[in-house]
Amino acid sequence: MILSALLTSVGINVALCLLFLILYSILKRKQSYANIYLPRLVSEGKSQLGDEYSFERILPSVNWVKRAWQPSEEELLANSGFDAVVFMRIITFGLRVFGVAAIIGICVLVPFNYMGNQLNMDFTDLPNKSLESFSISNVDDGSNRLWIHFCAVYVFTAVVCYYLYSEYDYISCKRIGYFYSSKPQPHQFTVLVRSIPKSSGSSFSDRVESFFTEYYGSTYLSHSMVRRTSKLKGLINNADKLYRRLVHLKSKNDTQQRFGRASFMGLFGKRVDRLDSYEKKLEDMEDNVRTERSTIAGKEVPAAFVSFKSRFSAAIASHIQQGVKPTEWITEPAPDPKDVYWPFFSASFLKKWMCNIAVIVACVLITILFLIPVIIVQGLTHLEQLEIWFPFLKGILNIKIISQVITGYLPSLILEMFLSFVPPVMVVLSSIQGYIALSQIEKSACIKVLWFFIWNIFFANVLSGSALYRVEFFLEPKRIPEILAVAVPGQASFFIAYVVTSGWTKTVSKELFQPKSAVWISLKSIFCWSSDEEFEVPSIPYHSEIPRILFFSLLGVTYFFLAPLILPFLLGYYCLCYIIYRNLLLNVYAPKFETGGKFWPVVHDSTIFSLILMHVIAIGIFGLKKVPLASSLTIPLPILTLVFNSYCQRRFLPMFKSYPAECLINKDRHDQRDPTIASFYDKLATAYQDPAMNSVRYSGNSDRINSPLLHSVEN
Repeated sequence: MILSALLTSVGINVALCLLFLILYSILKRKQSYANIYLPRLVSEGKSQLGDEYSFERILPSVNWVKRAWQPSEEELLANSGFDAVVFMRIITFGLRVFGVAAIIGICVLVPFNYMGNQLNMDFTDLPNKSLESFSISNVDDGSNRLWIHFCAVYVFTAVVCYYLYSEYDYISCKRIGYFYSSKPQPHQFTVLVRSIPKSSGSSFSDRVESFFTEYYGSTYLSHSMVRRTSKLKGLINNADKLYRRLVHLKSKNDTQQRFGRASFMGLFGKRVDRLDSYEKKLEDMEDNVRTERSTIAGKEVPAAFVSFKSRFSAAIASHIQQGVKPTEWITEPAPDPKDVYWPFFSASFLKKWMCNIAVIVACVLITILFLIPVIIVQGLTHLEQLEIWFPFLKGILNIKIISQVITGYLPSLILEMFLSFVPPVMVVLSSIQGYIALSQIEKSACIKVLWFFIWNIFFANVLSGSALYRVEFFLEPKRIPEILAVAVPGQASFFIAYVVTSGWTKTVSKELFQPKSAVWISLKSIFCWSSDEEFEVPSIPYHSEIPRILFFSLLGVTYFFLAPLILPFLLGYYCLCYIIYRNLLLNVYAPKFETGGKFWPVVHDSTIFSLILMHVIAIGIFGLKKVPLASSLTIPLPILTLVFNSYCQRRFLPMFKSYPAECLINKDRHDQRDPTIASFYDKLATAYQDPAMNSVRYSGNSDRINSPLLHSVEN
């Protein structure tokens, strides 16, 4: 019984959420509460919390929902950027699609499925019925009722394509409007130049100056060379941490904390004055920083950020081959200065090439190793298989509540625990692939996580018990629709439980209650731990949240006509996401970078893949159900979907790769009438200077615990 198992799963997760709430009750200080639930408002000085702590403040209320609901899209755009707007459009897209799907599935398909007799079930005991009695599996073979499912597949495909086109068109137009309304940004006027050819007797900087002065004399503005600063950054970070410890020690004015042992975490060695020790170490570190900076000028790499006087000139330079040799003077659009991933430039070409090979191997190994928890999870979903593996547990497994927990809750929980390690690993792998921007790393990790979810959660689960170990699945592509038609419907109950466990309760517990931050700050409050880290407003992890939403979308599209009972659960998940993520984007997360909505093409491609997968399964299921005409008439659907996708790629995708010349020239003409453009050009000359190369001085201000050791000083 799927319904009782789902209720057990929901009940356990609600209990965990209540446990989190009890843990939060120890946060008795106003600042601790605000740092968890309103970090962005705290950083902007907008938090208006009272002095008294109230347990009710951490509970969702009508006012909380109202405040998250009220802001318009324009307010969200002004507050959180265009990427946040696109993220919310992903959620509203899911609401619209699965709203229509739920109406068709629950009101039309479920009654026809229930009236079938294929499974020969006794329908007098409805609460204890298997999910299969409400799925297409219960429809009689050869029944005319299957034509209802055939029509539903066509109608749903048309609805999804309509909403995809509408969203693509809306977001692309909104992207242009956002560009027109934005102030001049450094990355709009700048290109990154790599593979600068060497020349005897002149530096890389001289070569860049000579080349662009000669060929872009009327529009060339300035350039900033890239240098190897990894060692310097390490010295600065260590000095900064030591300085914060020093300031914290001075602020406490505690004799017991001031004096301690010199060796091994302060437990062994002679007793020393930590204040004097930190000050001496700090002076030595400052000397090392100055010494390293004095030698950094000679560590140029063959790369530079070249700035122009107009966006149009920068666009031309980034899209045209610069030198006779295509391997020299390679140009590409520059990311925003805050978005630059500086460690990329410290790696040699050989190292980058080897890292790309290593990433491919690592992704394959992770995919293979992840099959182990998938096999464990599939064993837990089948009690009879578990009894064969562990016969001594047969008596315990016969207890109803234990069997419901094991089959309905435990598999999804175990799978989710292993999956929590995947997004951080993918970010690390993407960071060593040679991307020049943090946003590019995030997008690459997003795509890796998405396809990992699709293969290791969907395909590995549906095929592990039926086709993964059949060689013909890989050697006979013609049988793929048939095999999927057999395997996919059998996993409907598992994926409904997964939506409830990983979707509903995790969205509430993880995103709304912020357990990691709450637990960490709670422990610091209890044990009076000090922190050497600065308070930092988090940014939304697109690389983990977008793949999760898109994976649930794939489940909804795939099971739309197979097991429509999954649709209400998905609709509830998207409703929760809409409210919770609006609150997070407005009050918790702050944008770390801006891509201009470049995550939407990933959403479009993923949805097209989901539709094609649904069509392939439909072809197989109609064939198994002995309706060959319906199976044959479904074949044009994937072809039409691919044609639609090709049209959308030609119609909209170029808008997301670069802005058209019309927009660039119009924006440049508008800037010519802007009196502040001259000051912008002055700032542009130093915008891409490596932060480690800025002139620094020691700050003797001990009043601010979080003030950094090294402050930038204008030259």
